[in-house]
Amino acid sequence: MEDAPHNLTQKIDLSIVVVSYNTVGLLRKCLAAVYANPHPRYTFELFVVDNASADDSVEMVRQEFPQAILIANPDNRGFATASNQGLAQAKGDFLLLLNPDTEVQGPALWQMLGFLEAEPQAAVVGPALLYPDGTFQESAFRFPSLGQIFFEFFSVNWRLTRSRLNGRYSRQLYEGEYPQAFEIDFPLGACLMARASVVAKVGLMDESFFMYMEEIDWCYRIKQAEMPEGYRPVGLRFRPGRRHPSHWKIYSLPAAKVIHHAGASTRQFRQEMLVQLYRSRSYFYKKHYSLGFQRGARLITGLGLAFHSTQALFARLRGKLSRRETNERLAAYRRIWRLN
Repeated sequence: MEDAPHNLTQKIDLSIVVVSYNTVGLLRKCLAAVYANPHPRYTFELFVVDNASADDSVEMVRQEFPQAILIANPDNRGFATASNQGLAQAKGDFLLLLNPDTEVQGPALWQMLGFLEAEPQAAVVGPALLYPDGTFQESAFRFPSLGQIFFEFFSVNWRLTRSRLNGRYSRQLYEGEYPQAFEIDFPLGACLMARASVVAKVGLMDESFFMYMEEIDWCYRIKQAEMPEGYRPVGLRFRPGRRHPSHWKIYSLPAAKVIHHAGASTRQFRQEMLVQLYRSRSYFYKKHYSLGFQRGARLITGLGLAFHSTQALFARLRGKLSRRETNERLAAYRRIWRLN
């Protein structure tokens, strides 16, 4: 059900899509932050796609943000499908996916839009994410690797966990008074801006992902797509073994700041969301990666699940986990194993 009328004649620079599910308080702050920071030249439209929230999210948007285009779903359709509902109606030259647990800081959105305008080879850009207390939050990552799967299950030195081996980019890239944009594989989907023209070519999000990995899949497909002739860099030679220079690029823009209440929109179903994460990962690996990678991922995941199941049982014996929490964890690990 769509509430607000959609102006078919106004020129729109940026279309913002916010998917909400039972986060009315955070959603209010998210929308207020967007509307509090307009731009004198750029225009925008904002879609709120609600996945059948049981709280007052829908009524709050109707009453407090009537200028937003509200799509109220009768059931929870997942993040990718709900995002696509907004993206399919978007008229902007640029598209923004924004989580309801984010708060845009100052001109962050317009800095991102300006960057895409100035860099014709850039298809996607993400900001620097901050925790609510202003501290650093990982916001840019490399595509999944076997090393990342290993580090997720087994505790190692924190320096390795924050390193390239675990898909991270150096924190030094975010530091300084005027940090420069740098190329990445993908930004966290909490705040991601893309060219509408690229999305029209690559397609919307894969709705086989109910939740998690959909933005990684999207960015992976975008990086595989070739730029039209007029966008391609001049004078660059293709070197065997490297990604072709005519392919689109994705960036992080540290100068743009966005607060992210990490995980707030999925915290309600912690164990269920863990299972959903691994279901989506399994689908991503089958879709994009080699059979050898898939076998390695299954091996590491199996060992990791056995390790964490043993840890949970010992924690229960020492009284550090309740019976209910232990049973929930073991049930989730068994479900993940069956997916593996």
